[in-house]
Amino acid sequence: MGLPTPSASRERISRWRWLWILPRLAFILFVGGVALLLWMSDRADKEERRATLISDILWLEQNLRFHLTRNEEVLGRIDTAHTVSGAAFESFARTVFGFESGLRQLIWLGPDGTVGQAHPITMDPSLVGDAGEAVPSRQSFRLARSLGKPVYSKAYPYFTNDWQFEVHVPVSREGSIVGVVVGVYRIRDLLGDSVPWWLAERYRISVIGDSGKVLGTRSKVESAVTEEGYQVAFDPPGWGLALHAVPYHAPRPLASILISASLVILAMIVLWSLWILRRHVQRRQAVEEQLQQEHAFRKAMEDSLDTGMRARNLDGEIIYVNPAFCRMVGWPAAELIGRRPPMPYWADDYLDETRAIHDRVLAGQGPEEGFELKFKRRSGEVIDVLIHEAPLIDAQGRHSGWMGSMVDITERKHADERARQQQDRLQSTARLVAMGEMASSIAHELNQPLAAISSYCTGAANLLRSKVPTTEVLPALDKAVEQAHRAGQVIRRIYSLARPGEGRFETVNLAERVDAALALMDNEMRQKGIRIALDLAPQAAVDGDPVLLEQALFNLLRNAMESMRDTAPEQRQISIALTCADGYASLTIADRGCGIDPGVAGQLFDPLFTTKPEGMGMGLAICRSVVENHRGRLSFEANPEGGTQFHVLLPLAPQ
Repeated sequence: MGLPTPSASRERISRWRWLWILPRLAFILFVGGVALLLWMSDRADKEERRATLISDILWLEQNLRFHLTRNEEVLGRIDTAHTVSGAAFESFARTVFGFESGLRQLIWLGPDGTVGQAHPITMDPSLVGDAGEAVPSRQSFRLARSLGKPVYSKAYPYFTNDWQFEVHVPVSREGSIVGVVVGVYRIRDLLGDSVPWWLAERYRISVIGDSGKVLGTRSKVESAVTEEGYQVAFDPPGWGLALHAVPYHAPRPLASILISASLVILAMIVLWSLWILRRHVQRRQAVEEQLQQEHAFRKAMEDSLDTGMRARNLDGEIIYVNPAFCRMVGWPAAELIGRRPPMPYWADDYLDETRAIHDRVLAGQGPEEGFELKFKRRSGEVIDVLIHEAPLIDAQGRHSGWMGSMVDITERKHADERARQQQDRLQSTARLVAMGEMASSIAHELNQPLAAISSYCTGAANLLRSKVPTTEVLPALDKAVEQAHRAGQVIRRIYSLARPGEGRFETVNLAERVDAALALMDNEMRQKGIRIALDLAPQAAVDGDPVLLEQALFNLLRNAMESMRDTAPEQRQISIALTCADGYASLTIADRGCGIDPGVAGQLFDPLFTTKPEGMGMGLAICRSVVENHRGRLSFEANPEGGTQFHVLLPLAPQ
């Protein structure tokens, strides 16, 4: 039975897509309904609390008004006999205070405003009368006396934190004003006497002045309050006073919390159920799509890969090959699948080696980094292949065989061999070019000892002809022999540079190679007045070819010397510094010459590129090739003191 086509699968998916839209829409509506229900419930609760707040504050305002009006009536009924005797007035005051009236002091003022009696007798600086200076209180007294009815004063501070106000109640007998009873209210005491405990448990009650300042409060300090509140005018006493109530924060009812939590849990259960159902259906759809994709992927992979793929079971039998592998070995898949060792593509001359690595792979001991083998094409051509083997795991997670990927590296091997041969030719050419570039310096080096030998020998011959004692001739002959040895060393150095060698690496002391390169150029540098500043680390040892390294250093030193042709004699100096750090030897050769034009800096290491009329353009190219063959790096930069700095970085030899 064939697999369904992708178009048929897409049609079936689109046909049932509306079934997914319906539960999603229902869930969205359910969540929206729950959110709306919770919002409406919270809003109704807030409105109910707001209505209760307004009702309670209006009741409190009426209650305070009742207390103040009652006190006005009580004070207006004072007997004039009480105003004569201090004991009688005190008795009357105690009776009034016992009603929880909120009054803190009673004062009797005569018709002219003089203080007759007071209880308690302690007088405040703000009291009315001859001793008082509070203008609002005196105005309230005059207004009450002229109107013949109670008048309230403005609120004023009592010491620092307490505020109070006064009520002036005129007392008349037989139609004339005989005096004024002044009742002093402390706002904090008034709230304490008039606000019931159950109201204080719900709200923070405050009296606010016309400027918004809180004049008195009754509250539960330990409870937090919400931001909303309600305010009504406090009249009497008036003068812009207002009652302000702010409800305390009350926890939500447990029933509301449980209902909300239940709805959230129910929504999560519905969502989880939909997710499980959707996941189950998607898994069934994914199986079909995976089969189709696997088939298409396998087909595309087999047709497009250039890497040969071969699968074997645990017995070594081939169970799969891709077209790239078949093209690589020349045998079709039908002739390879089911074959057991020895395989037809194994090279005849390497059967034992191939069988050994085959057995190691099947035993799970194959090289993890891959290995190279010789294979034989059907045409008989032997090729080199790079193989990587990986375990083949089945759907149950069991190891069922080995999957190998193979790359034909025959061309790469040939390219490596050609590169090696080219490198050998380059090294030989480098020696020849270096020998040509050193010819002028070597001529100077040989001229000097040869001229000295000739001079010493001529002097010795003249001495012998003059029949002088032998002891006077021997020093001249010894010096001639010394110069002959020096000339021999120069010749041997030239021979070693020109002789093609095997390029074997050995431990090389860079400081000694620098000294040797300088020795070849010593005479020429002295003639040109070039000073050498050395700072060499004696322990800088690297693995390399001493002849090639000396050749590269000679080229760099010669370039540094030639760059200072136009430099003033007193500034001609080459600084050579050799340091060791972080596993590398760093050599810096700095001159004070003409420097390098930025326009040609990118071509400086190109072969056959030169800025000197007599140059061949191979010196720096050879230097970079030699340094890079020693796993190093050659770079340059401008010298801050003028000229150029060349940097040679080479890895230190292992200790």
